[in-house]
Amino acid sequence: MNSLSPARKAPGGSSSCQALAHGIDQAAGTGIAAAVAGRSGKDTMAAFANAYRDYALAHPGRYVATQAVQLDPAVLAQSTVHARTIELTHAMLRAYRLVEPDLTDAGRLLRSAFHGYITLEANGGFRHSRDVQRSWARALDGLHILLENWPADSSRHTAEEERT
Repeated sequence: MNSLSPARKAPGGSSSCQALAHGIDQAAGTGIAAAVAGRSGKDTMAAFANAYRDYALAHPGRYVATQAVQLDPAVLAQSTVHARTIELTHAMLRAYRLVEPDLTDAGRLLRSAFHGYITLEANGGFRHSRDVQRSWARALDGLHILLENWPADSSRHTAEEERT
């Protein structure tokens, strides 16, 4: 069993930790980019999620390193890897007709859902007899339906109503 234990977190302040996390993000991003190439809609989201999960389960220590290090904002601003990861995420979400700030909100939801599921799975948190892969596939079905029916931002509607 792979373990994605928070106890393995590395300190985020050192430049070597930042460089390691940056390089790992690049490897994970490359796998995601290859998985989503030529796909659209739900297939893109599922391919993205599966590549994310596959990477995390195959490389638990590397995956934890990407979650543990808070990259310096100056590093992020200069990072083509970070920009590419955001581009991939936004491209996938635009298929659901989302625009900012919903792109960011939906991206955060997906990341937290993927990370939570992967962490529980890797740490033996799913002990029920139901096949974990089938549950994962159903979770992706549910996320797809949610993204297709993303709620309107009520604060945006309130501001528009106040102007009229």
